[in-house]
Amino acid sequence: MTLTTTTPIIAFRYDEVIETELAQLSQTIAAMPTLAQSYQPRWLAVQLLEADEILIAHVELVAGGGALLEQLTASVARIESECNEDVDVMLAENRYRFVHNVVNAALIRTNEEQLTLSDKIDRVVTHRMLGIPIFLLVMWGVFKVTADMSAPYVDWVDGVINGPITHWAASLLALLGLSGSWLESLLVDGIITGVGGVLVFVPVLMSLYFSLAILEDSGYMARAAFVMDRPMRLIGLPGKSFLPMIVGFGCTVPAYYATRILENKKDRILTGLLAHFMSCSARLPVYVLFATIFFPSQAGFVVFGMYVLGIVMAIVLGFIMNHTIFKGSEQSPLVMELPPYRLPTAKNVWLQMQNRTWSFVRKAWTVIMTTSIIVWLLMAIPVGGNGTFANTDVNQSAFATLAGTIAPLFKPMGTGSWESTGALITGFVAKEVIISTMAQTYNIAESESAEETTFLGDVTNIGITFLTATIDTIKSIPLIIGINLLDEAEDSTATSLMSSLRTNFEETSGGHAALAALAYLVFVLTYSPCMTAVAAERQELGTRWMWLSIIGQTILAWLLGVVIFQGGLLLGM
Repeated sequence: MTLTTTTPIIAFRYDEVIETELAQLSQTIAAMPTLAQSYQPRWLAVQLLEADEILIAHVELVAGGGALLEQLTASVARIESECNEDVDVMLAENRYRFVHNVVNAALIRTNEEQLTLSDKIDRVVTHRMLGIPIFLLVMWGVFKVTADMSAPYVDWVDGVINGPITHWAASLLALLGLSGSWLESLLVDGIITGVGGVLVFVPVLMSLYFSLAILEDSGYMARAAFVMDRPMRLIGLPGKSFLPMIVGFGCTVPAYYATRILENKKDRILTGLLAHFMSCSARLPVYVLFATIFFPSQAGFVVFGMYVLGIVMAIVLGFIMNHTIFKGSEQSPLVMELPPYRLPTAKNVWLQMQNRTWSFVRKAWTVIMTTSIIVWLLMAIPVGGNGTFANTDVNQSAFATLAGTIAPLFKPMGTGSWESTGALITGFVAKEVIISTMAQTYNIAESESAEETTFLGDVTNIGITFLTATIDTIKSIPLIIGINLLDEAEDSTATSLMSSLRTNFEETSGGHAALAALAYLVFVLTYSPCMTAVAAERQELGTRWMWLSIIGQTILAWLLGVVIFQGGLLLGM
């Protein structure tokens, strides 16, 4: 890089249309003593064109300010009409062009110096044809890290909560003479289960935020936004909206938190609403069980179809909402300077991962605990029979009564039993408990032999299982992990549960069990997410949008379920 000895002086001027409007605005400002004494007229005119809120508010208070602002509005309209671009974009483009001209006039670049390493990488990463496939590959990696590599630690957390912690709580209550009491049931089945329902998501969140921190710290996130901006704008969203949707395949909770990477509030809301339709991993066991029971020869196709259906629904609904609810919403232009690539630092990655994860744990756990206690209360309250509080048959509980009251609403879907309805109710808490609820409501006993353990033995087991989870995670790094679509239905209770489910759906659907099962699966895909996700949705999108999405998604799920079942009957399926 060599300095020239004769560098010409370049006067900075905006495009002619902007200069014309600036001259007129400056003349008006110069004729207003209050403004002219405080600001350079041209500088103030530029700031007003850029919609500086503080200066505009100040101008409103000045005598004659209203007329100046009306002139400003007309100037903005003329510039945008002639340039077919936003004023702030035109001003930024003019300035960058000026800087570029100055640099070119002052420096002579050799061929070797013209392209930096970042430039060479961007030629591939942001390529018009290769950019999107590379981005999808990177997002696939994020999805695998979030969904797969965290799985051993998810199992470890779940095992610790439902094993040693539950055992210690029960032992402590036994020492206090409260074993078998309703207080034990509340503590173990309500509070511990509720808090555990939050903590079990921590490995997933940490994996997500680890991946996001690396992408952000390396400088790739800006490239991802650039590459996906044009395709995503077809449904009214910026390119970065694609990341939360991909993450939604692992878990809807981090998908909502991932919307924080979007600057525009409208983009965050619309992306959050659509991310729900990406089938999270908690729905997979339900898909697999029903596909294996009712579509045994096409189980893989049915499960894959549910994922594709969710994507199609997100695209269609995104397009509709962008032209209805969000019609006329301003789309912020994509103006950015791509930073150079750099090696992520361990400190930055750790801090981002730690802060974001702790924010989730601190703000979401109360909602989950409250919901879990409410479900426990309904299961504990006897409505009929000889049961007592916290010691009653589930068929004679308030839960069964409530589910039986709601069940008729699902008869048009072919699934009007209190058992299947009750599973959907608990599905509001967590989608993965749909199957366990069915095992309870269909009286499928889970034979477990409780082993006596010591405190030292529990602590040792926690350490051993943690090491095992770490080893399993390390082993998963170099592997491309596939999904065995039949694994989920091969537990010891699956055979009895399958038989009970098929019999129940045959009875409620009038002999059209497969069609009713398909309607049920679409309902599970579409209706409100789990309470952890609802808590995250409320935190990120606001209470109003949370309720609108819960109600809207549930109504849409019911309508789709009815259309599938009734339409299938009309078509003779």
